[in-house]
Amino acid sequence: MEGIAEGDGGGSGGYWWWAAASTVQLVWGIHSYRRGFAGDSRFMPLKAFAVASLFVGATASATVGTLRASGIHSVGDAKELGESIRTELGIPPKARDE
Repeated sequence: MEGIAEGDGGGSGGYWWWAAASTVQLVWGIHSYRRGFAGDSRFMPLKAFAVASLFVGATASATVGTLRASGIHSVGDAKELGESIRTELGIPPKARDE
């Protein structure tokens, strides 16, 4: 976890934890979904919410891990990346309302 503690601006050091977390959540969600509902019907909404939360959590941790590993740590970094992509594609800059 040295990459996270040092804030080195990217790379794969330490970010395998995010990949592992998202993988475990996704596998657990798929397993729970395939197993289906068993037990008292009063707990069905709670179990459905729990399975949905596993899928949302897997997506969130995979997204955060990807962004951090690629060096995007703030909204400003994301905006710069977007501007760079637009420039490379030859799309004119957006008009700003001020």
